[in-house]
Amino acid sequence: MAHRTEGTKTGMMSPKTGQPRHAALILLTTILASSLSFIDGSVVNVGLPAIGASFAADAADLQWIINAYLLPLGALLLLGGAAGDRFGRQRLLVVGTALFAVASLACALAPSLFWLLAGRAAQGVGAAILLPNSLAILGSTFSGEAKGRAVGIWAAAGAVMGALGPVLGGWLIDTIGWRSIFLINLPPALGAIGLALVYIRDTARGRQTVALDVPGGLLATGSLGAMTWGLTIGTGPAGWTLAAIIAVIFGVILAGAFLYVEKARGNSAMMPLALFGSRTFAGLTLLTLLLYGALGALMVLVPYVLITAAGYSGTGAGAALLPFAALLAVASPVMGSVAEKTGPRLPLTIGPLLVAAGFALLLRIDEQAGYWTDVFPGILVLAIGMAGAVAPLTTAVLSSVDDAHTGSASGLNSAVARTAGMIATALLGGVLGASGHDLIAGFRVAMSLCAGACILASASAFCLVSTRMANRME
Repeated sequence: MAHRTEGTKTGMMSPKTGQPRHAALILLTTILASSLSFIDGSVVNVGLPAIGASFAADAADLQWIINAYLLPLGALLLLGGAAGDRFGRQRLLVVGTALFAVASLACALAPSLFWLLAGRAAQGVGAAILLPNSLAILGSTFSGEAKGRAVGIWAAAGAVMGALGPVLGGWLIDTIGWRSIFLINLPPALGAIGLALVYIRDTARGRQTVALDVPGGLLATGSLGAMTWGLTIGTGPAGWTLAAIIAVIFGVILAGAFLYVEKARGNSAMMPLALFGSRTFAGLTLLTLLLYGALGALMVLVPYVLITAAGYSGTGAGAALLPFAALLAVASPVMGSVAEKTGPRLPLTIGPLLVAAGFALLLRIDEQAGYWTDVFPGILVLAIGMAGAVAPLTTAVLSSVDDAHTGSASGLNSAVARTAGMIATALLGGVLGASGHDLIAGFRVAMSLCAGACILASASAFCLVSTRMANRME
């Protein structure tokens, strides 16, 4: 039976708890939908060597296999969240999930690198629609400490999906081939669509009557695309050619135009600049950029180096990240509740410092890297740090705005995280294009820079994030 929505709530209320009677199924729906993004992002990283060999791809091609997905995802997440606020989050969740499923099938059948990149871009558009709306549905369904627990479970489930995906994907690559990794997206997509159609109703749609910020979306996409292309070329074998420099400059100019348009549109912008009037919100955004940029580099480089330099199988490289999933699954729900009680500043200060220590430990990886001595310690410490930061960060962002704008807020935070990963990937050309000892040397430089970024993320939390959390950040 379908359930109607009161206000911004996403189901019929229980008189005892104040939460929808089918809150667990609504939570499951958001987990299945958002897991598509987490699974795909991690499993494709493990498949890079096999895909590159299949299409005779160079380092720049490998970067674009990642960034063809991250570019529309990062640029359009804000628009996807705002569209959900206007047209209905359930409707957009179903549309985005369906698009992602069709694009995944297209990737599995791609006859050439061009068509694979096209499918990856379509996946990015679908993820940009479904991801902010799944989190916005979650934010409007739960409240108080229940919201913290739900966000913790959502974050933990995403981490589990993201880390189990490479293990399954690595096994599929080793036994069937890389095309099969895109087919594992289909079951959770179909499950999310079915549950959303039955258990989620969004009668609050249509409250925002202003036009969608299409100019902002186009400028954001153009800016990120130009800068990503320039950075990819500049950090690759060709170096900083005139074309690369011009692309980056053009991207910066488009970014300036984007900010001008957003300022002129005020509250109708897909990225309302008034949000950054809050010091806490600015601190959370900076922390997200630094922390998730480092994490994006980790997820690309560790499996790639283990397979290419250390001789690991796809299954072994994917399994190397399992401790990351296990710790996040256990600790994230707890940390979400802790942040609701104590405020986000402490966990968001300590967590990134532990992540930085984890990156430092990963400097031990080389051509003879043993898992338990050289890989596991770094992954373990890094996972403990991320467990202390992921759920408090998500909860803090959702708590910084009212229910009417949770789509825009979650979209902005997710966009910053994905943009950070895209920029990090664009800067890895020199590492992905190397081999042997040069690959290990480049990997160690990258891990050192990631550790530094995490230290800066910790400092931004300590200096800018409020010690307490309310319905609206101060």
